[in-house]
Amino acid sequence: MNLRAIAAIYRFEMNRFFRTLLQSFLSPVLSTSLYFVVFGAAIGSRINQVEGVSYGAFIVPGLVMLSVMTQALTNASFGIYFPKFIGTIYELLSAPVSFPEIVIGYVGAAATKALFIGTVILVTANFFVDLSVAHPVAMVAFLLLTCLSFALMGFIIGIWAANFEQLQLVPLLVVTPLVFLGGAFYSVSMLPPVWQKVTLFNPVVYLISGFRWSFFGAADVPVGFSLLAIGAFTAICLGVIWWIFRTGWRIRD
Repeated sequence: MNLRAIAAIYRFEMNRFFRTLLQSFLSPVLSTSLYFVVFGAAIGSRINQVEGVSYGAFIVPGLVMLSVMTQALTNASFGIYFPKFIGTIYELLSAPVSFPEIVIGYVGAAATKALFIGTVILVTANFFVDLSVAHPVAMVAFLLLTCLSFALMGFIIGIWAANFEQLQLVPLLVVTPLVFLGGAFYSVSMLPPVWQKVTLFNPVVYLISGFRWSFFGAADVPVGFSLLAIGAFTAICLGVIWWIFRTGWRIRD
């Protein structure tokens, strides 16, 4: 394992992130504050509690998951797409760097950025609501696995995308709607029985439910299913990336 190559890719991606640190820091703080003003104050004033938790605190795990998934996807997809776009990926492929080292460098940097944003949102949320974590180890595990799995998915999207429009297609038209319909701002138990069953086909439900359980000890689906879902998703992404580098699809074309 060429650790120096991994570190070089990782540092390059992180340096790009730190050049816009103020923007990267202010954006999640402002958006989180707006969510609390709109959802926490306006809607929360009409909903006292959800599953024994104040509505303002209840939406925090959903806000974190929404931002973490989106940031991990966009950072990983842009990180690998841009070298494709300007042609420097061929220099990387011709260098003595293996495919796993490339993936670890780009995906690790994207996951780190998403983790940073998630931490910023958690800190910001504490200024608006009293927030406690019932299972801190599980919370960290769900957060890390989500950052990693969606960074892997973003890496796949960056390889697949042929232009900047396709690069934004999946995050905007697939992931964000799935998060909003996956119980980010409500409990699945609040839906009619038929829609409760339909919602269970949304994979994001399991991630948000497991992450919320780590805070409040209550979940819409069993925690074991949540762990199984995120584990299976990560394994599928790893399998697709292995196939991409084995065949050279959208890389050597």
